[in-house]
Amino acid sequence: MEEQQSLRSLFASAKEQKSALGSRGDTNAESYRDEVNATIAKFQECQRQVSMLSLFSSNELLEDISTSDIQYMTLEYHLAELMQRVATSDREAALKRALEQYEKYLMRLDEYLLLSGGDKKLFEQYIANPTSFTLAPANDAAARREIKVTRFREEKELKQKLEYFARNEARLQSDDDDTRSLYLAEIQLYTHQTFQALDLLIQELSILSAMRNAPPRPPPTDDPRQRSNIGGLNYSEKLDPSMSQLLGGGRGGPILNSKGKPMQPFTLLGRRAEMQQGVFRPGHNLPTMTIEEYLDEEHRRGNVIEGGGEKSGIKPLVDEDDHEIADQETMKARYWDEYTEANPKGAGNTLNRG
Repeated sequence: MEEQQSLRSLFASAKEQKSALGSRGDTNAESYRDEVNATIAKFQECQRQVSMLSLFSSNELLEDISTSDIQYMTLEYHLAELMQRVATSDREAALKRALEQYEKYLMRLDEYLLLSGGDKKLFEQYIANPTSFTLAPANDAAARREIKVTRFREEKELKQKLEYFARNEARLQSDDDDTRSLYLAEIQLYTHQTFQALDLLIQELSILSAMRNAPPRPPPTDDPRQRSNIGGLNYSEKLDPSMSQLLGGGRGGPILNSKGKPMQPFTLLGRRAEMQQGVFRPGHNLPTMTIEEYLDEEHRRGNVIEGGGEKSGIKPLVDEDDHEIADQETMKARYWDEYTEANPKGAGNTLNRG
């Protein structure tokens, strides 16, 4: 009896520490890593005591287990969650240890027929091929989204159910059935989260395995100065290249060979002074005339239209008092109306009359 009481207090303390770890933000701190390891040690001690007391047996049914012992069926789930938070250089090994704990948790639930129909199918799918287990096909985005939404709703309902039982602490202390329902609701929620964790862990393990089996990176190349100057004969500490290198696009060496044949492209310049003048000039072309000079040149070429006229595109205003001009405009408009009536649009199209 003293051992069971010790197990109960140890398990409650470990769950409290695990809950506190979930709300901490300093996951990279040394104190956080120490706390994770200490909490894992407590749960492992609980496992040892459960095994020593033989609380669970494959020959028993769920009804044979006392209400106070049902909570210890979640030990492996808590351990698996904590093992994912362990800071280690061998991430792959840590994830495999977490998978082992998840498997033990699901196997125990399967022995006591605590898996629902859907969870039972998922567990069989995992056992058949653990390395390729997934909740939805990776190449079907619509199916993954639908399953994700469905499982989110299911998890929300399970959490609400668990909160309902947890709020009635007075009834839990006096009613054994309510306490049993609380523990079973916890198991349902943890089982739901277990399959989601398995999906993510297997994806991460496949990525780590691919990285481990990837071909090694090629060795770094040598110094480009050594590649361009074999033996380092033409190497110089000067940052500014010589004039011959600038003219040759960075290539050094003589321009002509002993027979006078060009060995690399080059540019002929008239005087050395021209080269000096072009050193500090801007990279763009500077203007060669002012705006006034440009307009004067355009006037000289006749490219500027002035004084109105037909080419300017401005229609002259008609003097309404000049009856002769008004009559001409009226006759012109009347002639155009008669023409459009006699020649409707499309009348000349003899090839496409429908």
